[in-house]
Parts: sequence; structure tokens; C-alpha cells
Amino acid sequence: MTSPGGGWAVQHLTGTAAAFHGRELPSRVARRVWVHEVTGPAVVLGSTQPLEAVDRGAADAAGVAVVRRRSGGGAVLVEPGGVVWVDVVVPPGDRLWDDDVARAFAWVGEAWATALHRVGVTGAAVHRGALVSTPWSRLVCFGGLGPGEVTRHGHKVVGIAQRRTRHGARFQCAVPLVWDPSVLLTLLHLEPGERSRGRRDLLGRAAAVTVPADALVEAFLSSLPD
Repeated sequence: MTSPGGGWAVQHLTGTAAAFHGRELPSRVARRVWVHEVTGPAVVLGSTQPLEAVDRGAADAAGVAVVRRRSGGGAVLVEPGGVVWVDVVVPPGDRLWDDDVARAFAWVGEAWATALHRVGVTGAAVHRGALVSTPWSRLVCFGGLGPGEVTRHGHKVVGIAQRRTRHGARFQCAVPLVWDPSVLLTLLHLEPGERSRGRRDLLGRAAAVTVPADALVEAFLSSLPD
């Protein structure tokens, strides 16, 4: 475990998406960051999504695990080398804690926008408005836009979900290094025509960040508030 300053304890973890999402917050939470590197592909469903949203036959045939996270939002496909996945935890009473659940995302998004600028990605902006719903946002995380999430030239490039307990707030962040929504859509229960429409729509709503993962993670850690 290392610390980038500001009281942040950082762990770099390697394992399955199921193991990472199964991690519990300790009873005594301090500022911490978990950087996850997955060992295999997985479709990660939001806390309220039905398992039936996934075509299990297609997922099994492709060797893709199906996992549920405890935070909300739509499905995300995580693959080795395909996404930067970082969880950030703050305890109640921390100056970064905000009782307003929507407003609580803002500082996380600001840290990501700063990190993107530091690695040469221009045009990153934090969404400060209300939740933006689309025909695909209930099914696919990157189909919609929530408070604190980051866009670049109108395309979502950082997705953030939040889970709060009496022990703390856990912000789960995903930055796609590859964005091909057709891969995820083939694993969901959809008609062929819906997949084609979905791909066109989602290509217009999200984009990949084409920088080295290690450089982006280091930039994010150095952008965290003291």
C-alpha cells in the first residue's frame, strides 16, 4: 500500500471483477484508493439491473463473466487492458464528504478532468447538471450522463457510480481505453436491429481515452485533493 499524499492510502489490486466488487468497506474507513486490474472480461451490471438483461449463452460462449456491483447505473464491460478502473473511498466527516448524493460526485470528476489534462487529453469537462437519460442509459452505463461524470467534446469519457453506507462513500470510476459498444451489446438480450441502433447511438455518446493506463492512473492519484 502506498500514499500519494493528502492522506490517501493506495492499493493496486489484480483479480476478477467479482472479487473486486465483493470487497466490503471496513468498519473504520479512511481515505483510500483501490486501483483494479482485471484478469478476465466481465459484464458488470448495476445494482438494480435484472440478470436477465444479459444473454448468458452469449456470455458463456465468449468466456465473459457476469457480475453485479452494489452501485447503480447501467452495464459496463471490463476487460484486461480495456478500461482503467479505480475506486475512491472517503469516510463520513471527511471534508470531501457531502450529504447531497448528487453533489458528492463533483470533486471526483474534477480530479479526473485534471488528470486527463495532465496526460495531454484536452477538452475534458465535468458534468454539473442533472442526470441525462437516453433510450440506452438504463441498460448501458455510458449511454447516459450523471453529475460529476466527465465528457470530452460532448462524449462521456469517465463513468462514476457511488455506493454509500454508514461507514463511508465508495466512488467506482471507469475510463474506457477502448470503446466499441458492439462488443457489450452482443452480450445483452437485444434484437439484431436494436444492436445496430444501439451501436450508432452509443458511439455518439461516449469515447475512449487513448493514453497509457499507468500514466492516467498516476495523473489521477496526483490530482486527488489534499
